[in-house]
Amino acid sequence: MRDKAFDGKLALVTGAGTGIGRAISLQLASKGAKIYVTDLNLDWAKRTASEIIRMRGNAIPAKLDVTNSIEVDSVIDSCWRGQGPIHFLINNAGVSTMNHIWDLTEKDWDFNMDVNAKGVFLVTVSALRRMLKHNYSEEKPKIVNIASMAGKIPAMYLAHYTASKFAVVGFTKATAIEVAQFGINVNCVCPGFVKTGMQERELEWEAKLSNKTVDQVRKGYLSQVPLGRLCEPEDVAKVVSFLCSHDSDYMTGQAINVTGGQVMF
Repeated sequence: MRDKAFDGKLALVTGAGTGIGRAISLQLASKGAKIYVTDLNLDWAKRTASEIIRMRGNAIPAKLDVTNSIEVDSVIDSCWRGQGPIHFLINNAGVSTMNHIWDLTEKDWDFNMDVNAKGVFLVTVSALRRMLKHNYSEEKPKIVNIASMAGKIPAMYLAHYTASKFAVVGFTKATAIEVAQFGINVNCVCPGFVKTGMQERELEWEAKLSNKTVDQVRKGYLSQVPLGRLCEPEDVAKVVSFLCSHDSDYMTGQAINVTGGQVMF
């Protein structure tokens, strides 16, 4: 259902080709937002954009490597010049790998930190430099970062990923303090076990590392969730939509759990 708070406003979503990013893009588009669909894989971005267009929404696909500062600035500049000011920035792009801490490599560390933490930093800074120069009048922009419950509690075989998501939560809070004076809200969402392609890979990795079957690992995940089901990408997308709406105007610097009760702080 279209919403005046979103109607015609521009949202830039990173990692929007699949999983949570795709669900966020479709959710915001259903509210009436115009979506700048970015992903490292342009074909995936085009696929999500096509879905939005089929539902009579407005979407523009673009390739974006969030770890490349030159490309980040170029894409955001192109978006701003071609589509107008960004009202909603959704930093969703993320990756994971798994291993025992003693077997992690510098490459593992850099890959997770570069995409999950530095990527949020680069995109946010580039967007903010333009946001702070633009006269939004009463419709101030909002930034939502996708962290993880691993940004609040440690996760087995994910020391490097956990560090990157703790960084996202901390960066969100620090940024929120600095830009509050300009009326810009900055929050993050901490999903739990989300049913995505990334999770399917993690199930297989964890099964090998723990000498269990994939089904045993999946049941182990479920046993930790009070609501008794795994998170759907749409569960996350609805909370992001709320954080972009006027209903969250008095919220900033928050790390909102979408974990089915697994994490309650």
